[in-house]
Amino acid sequence: AMASDSGDGHATLKRCLSVLRDANNDSEQFAALLLVTKAVRAGEVDAKTRRQIFNAIGFTFPTRLLLSQQPPDGCPPHTFRALGLTLLACFCTDPELAGHSQILNKIPTFNDVLLSPCDPDSTSMVDDVYQCLSAILATARGPRALVTKGTVSALCQAYLNGGHGSERALTLLVGLLAIAEAKCWQRDAPQLLAVLSKLSDDFLKAEDMTKFELCEVLPHFIPLSPRLTESSQGSECLCRLYKGLADILGSKLSQSQRDPALKLAASLVQACGAEWIPAGSAGSKFLALLVNLACVEVRLTLEEPDPLEVEGKKEVVTACYVLMEMGIQECLREENPLLENVQKMQLMRIMEEAFGAVIFYLRQVKQEELQDLFIFASVRVLGAWMAEETSSLKQEICDLLPFLVDYARKLFKEGSPAVSLPQAELVSTEDSALPQDALRFLLPGFCHLTAEDRPRDILIAEGAPALLCEYFLQQWEVLTSESTAPAPLTSTEMSLQTMCGIFLNLVVTAPDLVRRDKTFSSLMGVLLKSLPLLLPQKHHLVLAANIATLGLMMARILAGSAALQGTQCAKEFFRSAIHFLSQAHTAQADPSSDGLAVAVSPAYVSAWDDIRELWFLGMQALAGCIPLLPWLPHAALQARWLQGLAQLLSRVTPASVDFELVTAFQAVLVELARASEQCRDVILSHHGTEWANLYGMAALEQCLAQR
Repeated sequence: AMASDSGDGHATLKRCLSVLRDANNDSEQFAALLLVTKAVRAGEVDAKTRRQIFNAIGFTFPTRLLLSQQPPDGCPPHTFRALGLTLLACFCTDPELAGHSQILNKIPTFNDVLLSPCDPDSTSMVDDVYQCLSAILATARGPRALVTKGTVSALCQAYLNGGHGSERALTLLVGLLAIAEAKCWQRDAPQLLAVLSKLSDDFLKAEDMTKFELCEVLPHFIPLSPRLTESSQGSECLCRLYKGLADILGSKLSQSQRDPALKLAASLVQACGAEWIPAGSAGSKFLALLVNLACVEVRLTLEEPDPLEVEGKKEVVTACYVLMEMGIQECLREENPLLENVQKMQLMRIMEEAFGAVIFYLRQVKQEELQDLFIFASVRVLGAWMAEETSSLKQEICDLLPFLVDYARKLFKEGSPAVSLPQAELVSTEDSALPQDALRFLLPGFCHLTAEDRPRDILIAEGAPALLCEYFLQQWEVLTSESTAPAPLTSTEMSLQTMCGIFLNLVVTAPDLVRRDKTFSSLMGVLLKSLPLLLPQKHHLVLAANIATLGLMMARILAGSAALQGTQCAKEFFRSAIHFLSQAHTAQADPSSDGLAVAVSPAYVSAWDDIRELWFLGMQALAGCIPLLPWLPHAALQARWLQGLAQLLSRVTPASVDFELVTAFQAVLVELARASEQCRDVILSHHGTEWANLYGMAALEQCLAQR
């Protein structure tokens, strides 16, 4: 027996290790092993001794024990296995050993133990397995090995069976999901959904503090993909979670009870938007309450910010930001709205006050705090407000603009790691933001603000155009490195489109800036090269329309620059722009008559709502470019646009061509006829005088009549 005195105990342990190393037969080794494992279980082994045990027996001996089928006489069947697991659990307390391939190879054995029936004699084996798995999870290679070797499924089953140590199974699942959520759900969705089903059921039924404890656990089991609304089991879970949250938030709560509930609601919004909230009176009241509570929390924390208090509340306030962003979206939703108009107006007022608090807080931020994820979350949610609500808090937002531009510039230039952490992706992870991407969330607001004099002047004074030009170039490189296959609209493409809108505002309202600032010459160079690459890819038609129109508008201002003096780049851009403009309309059968009517081309129909205004603006800009670029009429002739347009106007009934379209066509035709004798001759040879008269194109008629 082990001596009770610790000094004698260590001496005995040393003798046992010597026996383990040098024993001539199994019975001697087994006796020594029993003493060693007893010491291990009693917690009498320090790091040095643990290493001595490992050096004495290595992985080979525990592996033999795990594989051995014959226990010693009079011992339970799992005796050797239990001893082997105890030794491995001992080794796993050393992080270096826990990540060893010999330990990772034992993961299937650990899973088997969890899935085997557990009698009172085998509880120590289960404890040892949980100790091993916890240690493996904490290593660099461990999480991937656990997922690929089936531990997620085993842990789910162990938790659902409710046997010995099942709460540790849940803790391990939470840890694994925190590190590798997507891979866990890809591989073991049915098992994880079964766990979520049990947790949501317990959550709904609980009447004590368990309800609030589950609020902390549940967010880990709400996946961003697959969407829970896609399956009946997932939808049932969401229904129970909604009812449970409605019970909580409808009661009088302490802060420690309310905060976990708000965080659970935010995780549901991140995963499902507002789809988990049912339509009808109860659902709309719940949604309004949720956003209201979030706004109150934000105001309480940020209006009189105590640095220590804010520090402790950052996580819950970030969750409140998610709920406020949903509030903005729901207040703007016109199709099947969850909220009534009165509720929308009330919420917008309440949110305005909360965003006032966010702005107040951001104005206090010090330079050394700029890397804080909470600052990023605050800027992001303010960006969502600025994107949609342009009339309120205008003065406050104008005052904050220098900070916002400076913050976005610093993150962009420094390549800050801020957004690469999962907390920063608050609502959408359809594609991960670049590590320095604060600008992405500010662009829609900047687009509105550049249409107004005072904020536009501030943005220009703070150097926003140069920053946006650099960002445009970077995002263009990201887009061209992505797959060319048709795919859902990415944030990169959306950012590029929004930036085109910002630059268009500047071109229209501040042409002198475009003329003198070298930023716009650089941008022009990017546009000249990008349109010919983009236009052949039909799924990028909206972005191509933005780039074509912006390029044409800028070319009108920068016509004297070297880049536009008939260079190959310029010719290719205008060839592509003319192609974009010329292919938008076609002739098709008119149901109301026997003739043909002008119609939007099939390739443009799905995008026409998004590009219609751009097309008309592009036609107007092209007309303005023709007298400024002497080589341009030849490009139009090469594209055979005049012949195509003449043919279209000759075939369709004049009543099918509305006045706006006639005006757009006429503007370009007049400029081409004035600038080029050859263009004028082509129009005349295709009965131009007749159809000009037919369509009421008086300016074109007059131009064609002159020699």
